[in-house]
Amino acid sequence: QVQLVESGGGLVQAGGSLRLSCTVSGRTVSNYAMGWFRQAPGKERDFVAGISRSASNTRYADSVKGRFTISRDKNMVYLQMNRLEPEDTAVYYCAASMRLLVQIVPAEFNFWGQGTQVFVSS
Repeated sequence: QVQLVESGGGLVQAGGSLRLSCTVSGRTVSNYAMGWFRQAPGKERDFVAGISRSASNTRYADSVKGRFTISRDKNMVYLQMNRLEPEDTAVYYCAASMRLLVQIVPAEFNFWGQGTQVFVSS
């Protein structure tokens, strides 16, 4: 079993930055491809960024390319978010997949955190 705990969310003005962290416990994080998703009120949970088991490959949603960066180190996964926009406001979730490669579909992920709220004011 894997436990994921997100942190680092909060309130930030448009143009600002936040770094989200995901602490992974229970199993070695390198056994999993990892991803970040987000869900705004009344909307579906959307893919934001993903990273392969080896960290050699990453993938981003078009809406965040060039602004967000996913990385991993030991039992942590990070999402650096720069030039934030009000449209980035959502609950952000960390997820772990037993797949080898980057995954972008929620159904491919086996474990989820509880989420951390990000609110970007205009």
